[in-house]
Amino acid sequence: MESFEIKREDLERIKIALEGDDAELEKVLAEYHASEIAILFERLPLEARERIINILPTEEASDVISEMNEEQDPAELLAGLDPEKRSEIVEELDYDDATDLISQLDEAEQKEILEDIDQEDASHIRTLLSYDEDTAGGLMNTSVIKVNIALEKMSALDEIIRQSEEMEEFNTVYVIDNDNVLKGIISIKDILKAHANTWIDTLVNRDFVFVKAELDQEEVAKLFSQYNLTAIPVVDDHMKLLGRITVDDIIDVMEEESTEDILKISGVSEDEELSGTWVEAVKSRLPWLIINLATAYLAASIIRHFDKTVESIPIIAAYMTIIAGMGGNAATQALAVTVRRISLTDLTDKQAYNTVIKEFLVGLLNGAANGIIVFVIAFIYDANLKLGLVLFLAMTGNLIVAGLTGSSIPLILKRVGIDPAVASSIIITTFTDCAGFLLPLWFATKLLK
Repeated sequence: MESFEIKREDLERIKIALEGDDAELEKVLAEYHASEIAILFERLPLEARERIINILPTEEASDVISEMNEEQDPAELLAGLDPEKRSEIVEELDYDDATDLISQLDEAEQKEILEDIDQEDASHIRTLLSYDEDTAGGLMNTSVIKVNIALEKMSALDEIIRQSEEMEEFNTVYVIDNDNVLKGIISIKDILKAHANTWIDTLVNRDFVFVKAELDQEEVAKLFSQYNLTAIPVVDDHMKLLGRITVDDIIDVMEEESTEDILKISGVSEDEELSGTWVEAVKSRLPWLIINLATAYLAASIIRHFDKTVESIPIIAAYMTIIAGMGGNAATQALAVTVRRISLTDLTDKQAYNTVIKEFLVGLLNGAANGIIVFVIAFIYDANLKLGLVLFLAMTGNLIVAGLTGSSIPLILKRVGIDPAVASSIIITTFTDCAGFLLPLWFATKLLK
């Protein structure tokens, strides 16, 4: 099945159906999956979205809202619905999805919605709202299948059937004691294969992966990747079972973290939404550009220091911009690889050392290769072997600087507790710009004057 993309004919069909009665609109909507309707919402005004949600059956309406991107303001859509329809949708949503939506509303709207829904559902959502949204507690769903360790197989199956009426999918059963302390896990397959008089205590797997509620979501994602998990239990400091996190939530986290890192490396604040206004974009980017401006003046001061060299050998000014630009590109490559490695795993000292050595060698070889090219160009167009040698040495040197800084700076920042994706780009650009101007000018002063 191919991924859905908004086509003009699809959008026109929906718009035409919106002009007709509810029966015609409902007939057209029936041809689309909930996730496809959520994508179509990107091109529809709020009034049209509200009408569509009101027409859809509650289960499908909840699926559409849960599939909407945060930038589409699903919480605003939910808050604007009729209270009865809104309550039905919230009660249909998984607790973690409902919490994500409600957390985006102000306190008055949150209170109104929670007072209108079933109080057991409201209690679960209030519990989840108490956790930071970027932690395991903020990701988890409090709906779990759990059985007491003291039960026999048939009693446990009855309990699983009873609890599963409120859950869509599960493949792991959590085993607890009388105090709700997590003792282990059992797969549905193992329970079904066991003899009728088997005790759960003999089936439980006590070697399992779990997370504390306060653990950062990025660390949770690493555990899912490392152990190939589909779900992971969340516990408190006393090992009492709080909920579970499923792989669909982790996919969202990975997408969010990747987007965040890309924006940071580019010098864009994570607070700037991709669909934000130009005012938000300016406020987000201007501070970083001002910092860049300051570092650019530092690089420019190097040229001022060698102004006599530039006057006597003007051709060097053209080449040093190429060398500085190549250094910036090489540093960005090394930075991207290193930040990615850091995000995937905590590097040991040996791994960090090997990363820097690798990028040094890459910089040396790439620098030498590009240095030979500029050497040949200088020889052909300028008929000057010494100029070619200056450019060869400068290019090689700056790409070595690029490899070393692109790999070591993020590792150093990580070690001192600073997010490497935020500050690395500014620091590395300063190094490669300064080296890109200093090296050709210094070598030219020594070899050409």
